[in-house]
Amino acid sequence: MEGKSVAGRIHDAIERLTAAEKRAARGLLGSYPTLGLAPVAEFALQAGASSATVLRFVAQLGYKSYPDFQRALRDEMEQRSKSPLQRSASGAARGAGDAHFLDHFIAQAVDNLRETAALIPASEFEAVCARLADPRRHCWLAGGRFSDFLAGYMEAHLRLIRPGVQRFDGRPATRTDQLMDVGSGDVVLLFDVRRYDPALLELAADLAARRAQIVLITDEWMSPVSRFAKLVLPARTEMGRTWDANNALLTLVEAVLARTTELTWATASKRMGAIERS
Repeated sequence: MEGKSVAGRIHDAIERLTAAEKRAARGLLGSYPTLGLAPVAEFALQAGASSATVLRFVAQLGYKSYPDFQRALRDEMEQRSKSPLQRSASGAARGAGDAHFLDHFIAQAVDNLRETAALIPASEFEAVCARLADPRRHCWLAGGRFSDFLAGYMEAHLRLIRPGVQRFDGRPATRTDQLMDVGSGDVVLLFDVRRYDPALLELAADLAARRAQIVLITDEWMSPVSRFAKLVLPARTEMGRTWDANNALLTLVEAVLARTTELTWATASKRMGAIERS
């Protein structure tokens, strides 16, 4: 689980936790990361679990001790909140005079692709594609400031292979109107990367209240939207420089599109053929 955020570890571990440990997990995700930075007794009280359960939960995540768990949370929060300006200082100093910048950058981008594949369980990936391939589920999409282009890219392709695809409007008033049309069981694909979009978190809360099935595509630090998501696909974006890189996110999107097309080929091929002929 090296390189995974605390939220990412919770997501991976949730199915093997006991009922009591799941209460601790949901308590933390519901007040993330604040509750995890509290003393064990306070964490337990707020989550409706015992102190012993909280410690077992932390051990299930792979941490040796509660202080080790809290240290990981603090490190994660520091990384999540860094602005490009804060990240640029060390990267710019290291890269000054680098005659092989492009080679080094591409090598890091390739590493990010490999690490992204390692971050995502095959079952999680397949579950996302199966939901998108289900024609009974209306499909909605939305992204944040730096990730909305991914929502648009995926929307354009999904419209070719299945009906019932719609993107949330960026205007709050229009989004509110659209929410009225979201039904229980609809699949909603949200894209959110650091620094995370508060409007998407509000949207996710509203969608969860409407019992939509939220799928989150995010970075390794895990958007706060993860607390409402049924399925999460994280991609490695850290480059150690001013800007994070979206190549792994885009590759992940294209992998989802390719697999979803395969799963729907019997109907998707007819739809694509009709579009070609029109």
